[in-house]
Amino acid sequence: MNIVEASGLGKRYGRTWALRECTLEIPAGRVAALVGPNGAGKTTLLNLAVGLTAPSAGEVTVLGDLRAGSPAALDGIAFVAQDTPLYKTLSVADMIYVTRRLNRRFDQPYALARLDELGIPLKRKAGKLSGGQQAQLALTLALARRPRLLVLDEPVAALDPIARHDFMATVLAAAAAGKGEGEEGGVSVLLSSHVLTELERVTSYLVLIMRGQVRLAGEVDDLLAAHGHASLEELALHYLRETAPEVTR
Repeated sequence: MNIVEASGLGKRYGRTWALRECTLEIPAGRVAALVGPNGAGKTTLLNLAVGLTAPSAGEVTVLGDLRAGSPAALDGIAFVAQDTPLYKTLSVADMIYVTRRLNRRFDQPYALARLDELGIPLKRKAGKLSGGQQAQLALTLALARRPRLLVLDEPVAALDPIARHDFMATVLAAAAAGKGEGEEGGVSVLLSSHVLTELERVTSYLVLIMRGQVRLAGEVDDLLAAHGHASLEELALHYLRETAPEVTR
């Protein structure tokens, strides 16, 4: 099963194509990373996959063959945007209550246990938490929905190195959970990020996007072997320099 499958997918704003001719298959059970410079089309692809915007061309399905943005698809996807959107004036406890009421599935015991482990006070307002705590709160609320696909848009861009490490450790643990049940156990993850060093230890599938088009996609181990590189960062930077030298100057 593919968690995301696109065929001729494109999105145009006015005369400008943010994404075009995107044909892509991302297998389930992976931590898949979208890599590319600013304006490459990463966020556009994520927004199309979660149904926040409609395509101008082609189509995209998720979780097998569900139309992106359909009720069935939305029920199985949790999305954390780059600015970790939270109601800043609500307490952590209120955020749990609101999220539970708005979703058909919500594992409150998991959320409470996770926040206690992180030392995040339930009575504190979300806006008073540190950046790392806000990111962890948003991620905890997303995972408590027990999604089949977790979508993250630049989740660690504004975090310090320790907070980045802790955040990605939570993502990796969620992806690994249930692996004993089969290849597609656990949560499939699709994330975009500029922080290649953090992606190195968690990513199993790479999608490289340049100027609105997918330029490279595949299992990380296979890509490294095929291109003769020792690390994901080395592969991504080399490919970016080869295809658009001005981006990495």
